[in-house]
Amino acid sequence: MPGVNEPIYRGKDLFRPSAFVTAAALLAVEGVFAAIKLGAAGLFFVVGLTALLAFPAMYLSYRSWTSVGRAGITLNWGFGQGRTYPWHEIRWIDVRETRSRGSSSYAARIHLPAGKRRTLPGVASSGMYPNPNFGQQFQEVVQWWEHSTHPGSRIQPPRTLRDKLSPQVIGLIIGLVLALGIFVAVALASAA
Repeated sequence: MPGVNEPIYRGKDLFRPSAFVTAAALLAVEGVFAAIKLGAAGLFFVVGLTALLAFPAMYLSYRSWTSVGRAGITLNWGFGQGRTYPWHEIRWIDVRETRSRGSSSYAARIHLPAGKRRTLPGVASSGMYPNPNFGQQFQEVVQWWEHSTHPGSRIQPPRTLRDKLSPQVIGLIIGLVLALGIFVAVALASAA
């Protein structure tokens, strides 16, 4: 779209200061319980492991961004310069809705050849990280795509099993498989 600014949607624009306060408060509560139940060594282990897992994920999410322009859509998940997907490779753009515990989260995503999908960092909204401009941002991405592609190249993909399963169902299935594996391992060890 000549003469139009190329928008950048940053992950850090979705963060609220209260999210960091909440994370710090939960870490403090975890530390108190670990200190009471496990002592000083347990405290350092539990809090250190939690920080080791949580803070890099928060940092990468904070640094992530999506850029839309003449060359296509560039996605960066917090590492390096990101990857640009040219317009001719983008078959469809839609919104994935995930429902959990009475609230919904929304994320814009692109569909690529061979059924690959990529979520656009920074173009999302959820209960924890509400984005009042989500609809406008998504519409801007779609307008760039429509302006930059031929209507014949826009192909809506069929729904797959992955579209029908929520992250909670996938987590439940993985949990059941792990529990079954542990049960079988314990049964085999006690039989020997």
